[in-house]
Amino acid sequence: MPTKRLYYDDPCLRDFACQVLHCEPAVRNSHSAPLYEVITDVTAFYPNSGGQPSDRGTLAGADVVELGIPFSDPLADGAVNQEAALRALRHGASLRDVLGMVKMLRQRSHVPIVLFTYFNPVHSYGLDRFGPDCRDAGVDGVLCVDLPPEEAGEYKASLDALDIATIFLLAPTSTDKRIETVSRHCTGFVYYVSRTGVTGEQARVGEDVRAMVAKIKQHTDKPVAVGFGISKPEHAAEIARYADGVIVGSAIVRMIGELGDSPETAPKVGEFAKSLADAAKHA
Repeated sequence: MPTKRLYYDDPCLRDFACQVLHCEPAVRNSHSAPLYEVITDVTAFYPNSGGQPSDRGTLAGADVVELGIPFSDPLADGAVNQEAALRALRHGASLRDVLGMVKMLRQRSHVPIVLFTYFNPVHSYGLDRFGPDCRDAGVDGVLCVDLPPEEAGEYKASLDALDIATIFLLAPTSTDKRIETVSRHCTGFVYYVSRTGVTGEQARVGEDVRAMVAKIKQHTDKPVAVGFGISKPEHAAEIARYADGVIVGSAIVRMIGELGDSPETAPKVGEFAKSLADAAKHA
C-alpha cells in the first residue's frame, strides 16, 4: 500500500496521526544508538527534491516497548509495579496471555518489544517452548531481571539461536569486571539501573549516573539505556544527553492504574509518552 502524501493537501501540516507499516534497523550514529528506517501509511514529511531540503520530525511515543510478565513475587519492583502485577494476576493474566498480546500488537505495529520478566514464569512455562513462542509472537528481546549471566547459559543460548536479544542489568555498585561480564553477554543493549533498590519514581536523577554510563561505555560499544526512577520529561532530557536510551516504567504504570478503563487512559498515556520522547529526542 503506497504512503499517502498529506503535504499535497496541506503543505503547512505539522502534526498527524499515522500507522507504522514497516520498520527495520538502519545505520548507527557515532554513539551507537540504533536508528530505523520507517514506512508509515501517511506522511507530511516532504522529501528532498528539486533543491528543497527534506522535512524533519519525530515519531511521538516510545522507540521500544517494555512489556511486563506478571509474577507473584516481583522482588525488583516497587509498590506501583507490584500492584500492577497483582492486578494482572487477579484477572488471570499469564505469560501465554502476554505473548498473545504481542502477537496482536504485531498486526498493527513493528515497534521493538522487550519482555520484562523474572525467571520463575519462564521456567514454569518451559524453556524449550519459551524461545520459539517468543519468536512466533514477535518478541525482539527479553530482560530477565533475576537471572545473572553466569547462570543463564541454556536460557541465553536458546534465545540467541532465535535472534532474540538477551538483556542483563548493571547497577551503581557494578565493578569493572562485572561491567565487562554483563556487557559481553548482552545483545541489543545494556540496561543500567540508575540507583540501588527497586523500581519506582524519584524526584531527580542521581549525580553519579552520567559518570557510570561513561564508565560502561569504556567497556562496550553496545547502546546503554538507563532505567529505574525516571519519571519526568526533564529526567529523560538529562539522561538522553549522555545515554543511548531512557527507560520509563513506573510512571506510566501508575498512570494506567489510576485511570483504569477510562476512555481517557490511552490518550493521556500517549500524551505523556510523547512528552518523554520529545524531551529525549530534543535534548
